[in-house]
Amino acid sequence: MTCQLFALCFGASEPRRLAGFWSGVLGWESVGDAHGGLTLLPADERGFRLRFLPTRDEKTGPNRMHFDLTSAVPEDQRRTVDRALGLGARHIDVGQLPEEGHVVLADPEGNEFCVIEAGNAFLADTGFIGALACDGSQEVGYFWSAALEWPLVWDQDQETAIQAPHGGTKITWGGPPVAPKTGPGRLHFDLAPPAGGQRAEVDRLLALGAKRVDGADDATGRVAMLDPDGNEFCVLAPR
Repeated sequence: MTCQLFALCFGASEPRRLAGFWSGVLGWESVGDAHGGLTLLPADERGFRLRFLPTRDEKTGPNRMHFDLTSAVPEDQRRTVDRALGLGARHIDVGQLPEEGHVVLADPEGNEFCVIEAGNAFLADTGFIGALACDGSQEVGYFWSAALEWPLVWDQDQETAIQAPHGGTKITWGGPPVAPKTGPGRLHFDLAPPAGGQRAEVDRLLALGAKRVDGADDATGRVAMLDPDGNEFCVLAPR
């Protein structure tokens, strides 16, 4: 067995408020987190947790990851946008064109996300979180496909996408140009290794092109790493 995508973590100045926002948007249950934050549990076994952890790092530019939320019918898009705005979201301009059908919003801490119009064939049958859309290279798409053992479901014009064998949210990378990092990422993956296999998993990820972050491991036993595009992620201690 290889590592599993355990959670997508949000660094937040107010974890409770941000968790409450996303719980309201997604309809997911919120539970306490042992590390001072909150965790949202996915609605079904195809999803991954969302963790909201305290951070003092300021957001310094657009995130490299954002959610694409799906709509089954046109009315769903309006309802999702209205619900998000009522919970504290706001409209933002990231250069989208007037004729594009998706709506771009930011959550209460400025994390961007999109509400996609109905009829998007690429996101059909993925669930409400249709995609975690990332700014990233083809190389990093290949890395995460191998790291998670998720097959590539798109590989064209240096754009890539992967999806778990059991379905669910797709993770996509838009290809070059990749915007330079302007500070620590506000979002990162937590990977859960198989029992007793943290060291072997770290070595495997290093062989695939990851790097360790020297001095960044903490008392919980997690190992801090960077993927080939320099995005932070962690390999958790075995449970």
